[in-house]
Amino acid sequence: MHMKDILYQYNPWWEEDFALKDIFPREKYINLLTENLGNDNVLFLTGLRRVGKTTLMKILIKKLIDAGIESKFILYVSVDDYLLKNKNLLEIIEEYKKIHRLTFDHKLYVFFDEITYQKDYFHQLKTLYDKYSIKIVATSSSSSLLKDKKAFLTGRSITIEVKPLDFPEYMVFKDINLKKRDSALEEEYFKDYIRDGGLPENVLNPNREYLMNLVDDIIQKDITAFHGIKNHQIMRDYFTLLMERGGKQLSINKIANILHISPDTSRRYLYYFEETFLIHLLPRWGKTNEKILSSKKIYACDLGIKYLFTGDRDLRSYFENYIYLQLRNKKEVFYLYEDGNEIDFITSDTILIEAKYNAEISGKQKALFDRMNAKKKLVINSVDGLKLLAGL
Repeated sequence: MHMKDILYQYNPWWEEDFALKDIFPREKYINLLTENLGNDNVLFLTGLRRVGKTTLMKILIKKLIDAGIESKFILYVSVDDYLLKNKNLLEIIEEYKKIHRLTFDHKLYVFFDEITYQKDYFHQLKTLYDKYSIKIVATSSSSSLLKDKKAFLTGRSITIEVKPLDFPEYMVFKDINLKKRDSALEEEYFKDYIRDGGLPENVLNPNREYLMNLVDDIIQKDITAFHGIKNHQIMRDYFTLLMERGGKQLSINKIANILHISPDTSRRYLYYFEETFLIHLLPRWGKTNEKILSSKKIYACDLGIKYLFTGDRDLRSYFENYIYLQLRNKKEVFYLYEDGNEIDFITSDTILIEAKYNAEISGKQKALFDRMNAKKKLVINSVDGLKLLAGL
């Protein structure tokens, strides 16, 4: 297939009216992205695969067209398309310009999906940025690749991480509107949220196979193939072990022993899961050496993915995981560990938080909680109590 035909397939608005069907507009992202469409910065959207980055791109494209931008000035292309594997970004742009007979004077809006699949993409983006009148929006499902290469666009790029739906978004997505007197129902819907998770497509059509295929897709495409790892099964086993250890301090050496790999390999594999947004690692509160040397706690990126591997055996673990995900959106966060006792979270501005689903804090843990000098202290033990996080 010729590149011209491929580009026409990706850009139906060149030939017909562009309509979006059954799209849930995540306003907090749409507003942020729209604010940044008017400047010259390269806009990067990162986050877990299938979290909705492509949908956000399509919404932005629709907004541009509705605002009066001629459709021929808007290009979308999925960079990981097998049919384009031998074409670089500059060649794609030149073909696009040729199709519409565009000049250097025309302002272009270019959307590159999964940009990091393009070799030397950062050099090419810099060339495009310097050479054309162009607004570039690009997505990536890998955090490290952008961190490593963004220096080529220092001061000229903005990165926004797109996250799975939180519980309030989930309720809106499912068109569920509860009254205050329905707090008991809210607990039940939260259990549904634990099972379904926050990936938009799975929320609308819950399917274990969909989530399993997603995890396998990430492991195969973004980890084993990308990093040249031949044993796919060992990565799947590793991820299962990580999900089973959610909310706990992680021993890299212990996992290495279980999987019969070296500690260095275990550490490297852990980093691969983190860079693809499948997991998040929480450091210990303390001096710099304590943060670096102490074990990190592990949390799943999405409760539905965690549920896929661990079921409903420990609802408190999901509750803690959810609170971590919400705190991560707002603050720099750590766990507190002193004299064998642990408090789930402490933020950089010393807000102390313990997750206790349907339970109370007691004993030595309570003594540590009471003793700590903190700006604010919260014990969250119910779904209704999650609302306390909104004011942080």
